[in-house]
Amino acid sequence: MSLVSDSALRRALARARDGKALDVTEATVLLHARGEQLDALLDHASRVRDAGLKAAGREGVITYSRKVFIPLTRLCRDRCGYCTFATAPHKLESLFLSPDEVLEIARQGAAMGCKEALFTLGDRPEDRWHQAREWLDAHGYDDTLSYVRAMAIRVLEETGLLPHLNPGVLSWRDLQRLKPVAPSMGMMLETTSRRLFEEKGQPHHGSPDKDPAVRLRVLEDAGRTNVPFTTGILIGIGETVQDRAESIFAIRKVAREYGGIQEVIVQNFRAKPDTAMRGLPDADLHELAATIAVARLVLGPRVRLQAPPNLVDSEYALMIRAGIDDWGGVSPLTPDHVNPERPWPQIDDLAARTAESGFDLRERLTIYPEYVQAGEPWLDPRLFAHVEALADPATGLARADAVVEGRPWQEPDGGFAAAGRVDLHVEVDTTGRTNDRRDDFDHVYGDWAALRERLGTAAPSTPSDVRQALRRAASDPAGLTDAEAVALLGAEGEALDELAAIADALREEVAGDEVTYVVNRNINFTNVCYTGCRFCAFAQRRTDADAYTLSLDQVADRAEEAWAAGATEVCMQGGIHPDLPGTAYFDIARAVKARTPDMHVHAFSPMEVINGASRTNLSVRDWLEAAKEAGVDSLPGTAAEILDDDVRWVLTKGKLPAKEWIEVITTAHEVGIPTTSTMMYGHVDNHLHWVRHIKLIRRLQEQTGGFSEFVLLPFVHTSAPIYLAGIARPGPTAQENRAVHALARILLHGAIPNIQCSWVKLQDDLCRQVLRGGVNDLGGTLMEETISRMAGSENGSYKTISELREMVEVTGRPVRQRTTEYGRPTSERLAAAQASDGVCQSVRRVLPMA
Repeated sequence: MSLVSDSALRRALARARDGKALDVTEATVLLHARGEQLDALLDHASRVRDAGLKAAGREGVITYSRKVFIPLTRLCRDRCGYCTFATAPHKLESLFLSPDEVLEIARQGAAMGCKEALFTLGDRPEDRWHQAREWLDAHGYDDTLSYVRAMAIRVLEETGLLPHLNPGVLSWRDLQRLKPVAPSMGMMLETTSRRLFEEKGQPHHGSPDKDPAVRLRVLEDAGRTNVPFTTGILIGIGETVQDRAESIFAIRKVAREYGGIQEVIVQNFRAKPDTAMRGLPDADLHELAATIAVARLVLGPRVRLQAPPNLVDSEYALMIRAGIDDWGGVSPLTPDHVNPERPWPQIDDLAARTAESGFDLRERLTIYPEYVQAGEPWLDPRLFAHVEALADPATGLARADAVVEGRPWQEPDGGFAAAGRVDLHVEVDTTGRTNDRRDDFDHVYGDWAALRERLGTAAPSTPSDVRQALRRAASDPAGLTDAEAVALLGAEGEALDELAAIADALREEVAGDEVTYVVNRNINFTNVCYTGCRFCAFAQRRTDADAYTLSLDQVADRAEEAWAAGATEVCMQGGIHPDLPGTAYFDIARAVKARTPDMHVHAFSPMEVINGASRTNLSVRDWLEAAKEAGVDSLPGTAAEILDDDVRWVLTKGKLPAKEWIEVITTAHEVGIPTTSTMMYGHVDNHLHWVRHIKLIRRLQEQTGGFSEFVLLPFVHTSAPIYLAGIARPGPTAQENRAVHALARILLHGAIPNIQCSWVKLQDDLCRQVLRGGVNDLGGTLMEETISRMAGSENGSYKTISELREMVEVTGRPVRQRTTEYGRPTSERLAAAQASDGVCQSVRRVLPMA
């Protein structure tokens, strides 16, 4: 360990004493503290820990979880230099624990009062070992995680223990699959040192899942998915002291931004025989204490901090002084399979050692008390009964008198009972929304200050000459470079008029002069949602005044009303409601088709597809094929926003990543389901993001040919949380709207023939301007547009056919009703639409008396 100056240590200790924020350099200095300086450091850390416990209502309490350790498989695709857990198939009697073996461990644990089942296993062993792949195939599991999920459900149902899953690196979609079966999950970050991963001979070399960037992404995805997550660092494996400090700060960043880090473990390396690192010395326990103390000071009072008690020899008091408030999982039954040479302490002995330092030892559940008491969105409704049976409602800790027994696990089966403000689609134009923001605004979207740090400053784009870009747009539209396209988005005055003229000429070439629209009805079947999109003013908690859910009959009634009014399409999307059954989307489509067999069902965004696939444990392809069979005719290509994750993770906390959106869309096209494509712009993005998004849409269309149109959706800011927090700008300017509609026509020329503007989000005059600049379609009459109206759009929730014609009339272009596929409706549909003027009577505004 390199030395630091005594004066530097004194300065850093003084800042810690005074409660000042530490930076990485100061934290690195403090990690060198020993002797009297270490004593002072521990005192400062203890004070921070004590303040956090007092604020949490657990003053003087250190917690632990009584658990069993279920080593589901010891096979792993990684090759870590210090690990004795992972092994090769020929060394195992059985590649995976059988269901009977899993349940026997869990039952014995339940009989001994355990409440946690810790599932530990290697990362995706089937990717390395053909024997693992063959075992899974023979037993009917698509992958190891499918087996994990199945065993977690059986443990819940047959023993009552709460699963805590440690299956290694997980994707965003994996977390979606596993959250309903486990109150918490975990994965050690270990270190952010790239040297230990990239250099040959280092402990993580050759282990794809130990890439620090990959592991940090897992922590972020867990936060986005609202999974209470355990992580930590491993010290003494060859990392530098600065690496340790940087790792702690990396965890702090994720904890602040998403609020999902329920626990941080600081674990010391212990050399093990028969490993590549067997000759290295164990991490010094005073070094461990200094690291715990620095972690406490950096992470703050609210983060729960743990040191495994079987790895600290007899230095319990030292670790408590360093700032821990938890001993982690301790098993009265099973060994620590990761550190088999280090037996767990007896729980009574651990309580006595804790009491010697003036603390009471209290049992918690695998999900920490703060998340138990918060409930949704951190705890899936399918687990409510299991957790409630074991948790003390007053503290969120484990109940001393809890009966650990199996309870049914099942998908929500409450059906579609109508609830809440079901007339919001009408009242949004009269009485409006109840409040401009939810009362959990300050925390449900994550830490706004941390979000501002993520946003940073936009990188300047490479300048390009607008005149040159206009010449290229006229001669070779698809050949525009990114820089030229960005230059066109900044066009003003005569240059903007010229850009619009180029686009309009292309429009006339491919779509003619007709301005089209569809007579349709939006049916947003629920606005209850816990995804945490920061731009969305539509989503409500189930207890909010504006929350609602429609029954299946109400959905079908609205479709039937729309059909009577001449509609050819219903567009159905809703919030990600945790209580709807796994078959919800199929049920909705079938209900509409049963009532209106010839109605085109344009339904379910890619986010809803992923949600449905996760709930039913189907692949995306299988889910889409089932949706098609249920009556879904096409998908809206919404939930795209900007297809750049750097932007998406500012805009939304938990919506699907860009690659997942792309997979859903391309798979839909492959199974014969066409989609629209969209872009929501003018918030925390920049012009280069717009250009890259549109070009990506073109590439996808060239691959699949499945997009019917490209819809531009200007950001509506008024009630959007991210605007109210002062992070997003108030939508695009009129100049930007004209430019981006024209540029979309130019960049998509020869690929997507239809460019649609949103009258809901644009004033009529601006709609007319973009119609003169490349746009050929107005979307639909909608009948009930609630999402933009909740965000503050002032353009109404529907437009009649007469209003659409009046808006277009001054352009001199003809207006034509179309179908979803841009064909011509039947004469019967046209007559019905003309009779109703394209809007059913039940949603029409009541005109004031003269």
